[in-house]
Amino acid sequence: MTNLAMNAESLASREVRDEAVAAARAAAVASGIEIRELTEIADLAAVVGLFESIWQSAPGARPVSTELLRAMSTAGNYVTGAFEHGELLGACFGFFGNPGKASLHSHIAGVAKAGAGRGIGHALKLHQRGWALLQDVSLITWTFDPLVRRNAYFNLGKLGARPIGYLPDFYGPMEDSINGSGDTDRLMVGWDLTSPAVRAAAFGEPVLIDAEASGAAKALSVDSDGGPRIGSADAPTVLVAVPPDIERLRRSDPGRGKAWRVALREVLGGLMADNAHVAGFDRPGWYVISKEQS
Repeated sequence: MTNLAMNAESLASREVRDEAVAAARAAAVASGIEIRELTEIADLAAVVGLFESIWQSAPGARPVSTELLRAMSTAGNYVTGAFEHGELLGACFGFFGNPGKASLHSHIAGVAKAGAGRGIGHALKLHQRGWALLQDVSLITWTFDPLVRRNAYFNLGKLGARPIGYLPDFYGPMEDSINGSGDTDRLMVGWDLTSPAVRAAAFGEPVLIDAEASGAAKALSVDSDGGPRIGSADAPTVLVAVPPDIERLRRSDPGRGKAWRVALREVLGGLMADNAHVAGFDRPGWYVISKEQS
């Protein structure tokens, strides 16, 4: 590579970094919070308490510990909190992945009820993106429950991340108020921090996809009783539905909640195992799957 090409690449990288930091600052201001890296025991203990209040885990099964966060932050990993007038309203924790710090894995993020509906989760993710780019990291991965509709839209639509694997019972039993006692299937996503779609999403242009306009086959849909209905996947484009509120369904009808887990694993997991590509998530509740090789 010539010096001219190297200089051009460096300028482009700096432009993306500066742009990402600016987007993160704007999101924090819009949410009325300050996001900062955390290293002190008192702050880290507050993060542990916040996560425990959100997940309400069984005794002895808290999501993270103060000792772990202290070690991770000391080693240069990502531990941040979102504050309003000194009150912790959200936090995010991630650690470097494969050798050479080529990627960051975002392990857990959460927002207190007092901060709900203000875009704090979005601001935390944009801060994480800017921070990672300043470390010369251009990929962040994380997992989420693919049955949770709002998270699917947030991750794939609002952030522009892309699914890279379906992971059956990834964490094993978790026994908390969010996951219940069933299998913990997860969708692993990759967030290409410098891609055009992600850059646009950071400035308020989500990745939109219209499932109904695609003329696709409905491989999984919501039945009249609220349960899963498996259909045909014999089409180039396939739609896979999730229920409106799986967390409420797990509490009110555990059997039906389990049926959704089994059905989604069979349909979405099966399609991805056959190398189908998840093109996106339509906000009304559909994963849009392309079976055509790109």
